[in-house]
Amino acid sequence: MKTVGKVTLYFLLAVCTLWLSGCGKKADENKPISEVKAEAENMAVKDLRAMAAAYRDAIQAKTAEANKLIKKIGEIPLTEKLGAEAKALTADLDNLNKSVSALKERFGVYYNKLKEKGGDLTGLEI
Repeated sequence: MKTVGKVTLYFLLAVCTLWLSGCGKKADENKPISEVKAEAENMAVKDLRAMAAAYRDAIQAKTAEANKLIKKIGEIPLTEKLGAEAKALTADLDNLNKSVSALKERFGVYYNKLKEKGGDLTGLEI
C-alpha cells in the first residue's frame, strides 16, 4: 500500500511540474515599458525569443479579432452606421487597436534586445 501512495505522489508531482512548465511566457500589454526594458536587459537569448514569440502570437490573435470586427462593421447597412451596434463595434475595434499598439511596443523591446544580442529572429516578423 505504501508503494501505491508513493507512486501516486510522484505521479502528481510530475503532472504539476509539467503543467507549470508548460505555461510559458505570456504577453502583458499592461506591463510598464520601463519594467519590460529592465527585464529584457537581463534575459538570455532563449528567453528573449520566447517573450518576443509570445507577443507576436498575441498581436496576431488581436489583429485577427480586429479584422473580424472590421468585416462586421463593413456588413452594417449605411443607414445603421450611426446605430448602437455600429458604435459598440467601433469602440471594440478602437480598444483592440490600442491593445495591438501596446503589444507591438513591448514586442519591439524584446525583439530589438534579441537582435542586439545576435539571436535568431526567424519567424518573429509581425
